Amino acid sequence: MCGHVLRNDPVRRLHLILSLAGVVVGLAVLAAIPELRHSVSLVFHGDLHRLRGEVRRLGAGGVLLIVALILAHAVLFFPSEIINAAAGFVYGFSAGLALVMVAWLVSALIAYVLGRTIARPLLVALFGKERFTRLRRAIRQGGITLLLVGRLLPVVPAAPMSYLAGASDIRVVRFSWTTVVGSLPLTASVTYLGSRAETLSLSDPLVWAVIALLIVLLGAARFVRFDVPDR
Repeated sequence: MCGHVLRNDPVRRLHLILSLAGVVVGLAVLAAIPELRHSVSLVFHGDLHRLRGEVRRLGAGGVLLIVALILAHAVLFFPSEIINAAAGFVYGFSAGLALVMVAWLVSALIAYVLGRTIARPLLVALFGKERFTRLRRAIRQGGITLLLVGRLLPVVPAAPMSYLAGASDIRVVRFSWTTVVGSLPLTASVTYLGSRAETLSLSDPLVWAVIALLIVLLGAARFVRFDVPDR
């Protein structure tokens, strides 16, 4: 069925080819640049200390490293918090937050495009065909609320959420603003903690506010459903 659609839709076929080519080129660049390859390894191993040192060592190039890591997250699933914390540590809260929010939006849009083109087999393998169908239906029926909640809760994987939104034909404007608004609280919290890493004090009321927010979000995740029952 998919092959028949592609044969009769040259525009969709072109989008598929371009998406595949983009992923291949991106992975090739990742493999070809030693600093980037090394930093990806640090992120996967959760080595925040060495990642912060690498970003700081590169100076202005550290900005490009942070952006490249976030863009790579569209196809490589690793904890996003370590990058946000490193950005906050090196560039401070305001500049670090602005940097990662823009980069995360671009990364989400890349994953959204992949969801509309080549990610369907991955989603079916990840969730199973029946649950994938239910998830698509849930995203369409849940509307803005579900898109916001999906970004707000720390247990929902960011890239698969973007894939699902793309595969569900969610409008790109709605997808973009809900991604920014929904991901801002958690991203800001982790970036703030990163910016205070050297002077972190439990007497800082903002630290307790961040900790309370994280606990609430983790607790809320237990009560949220992201699919709908079969009819």
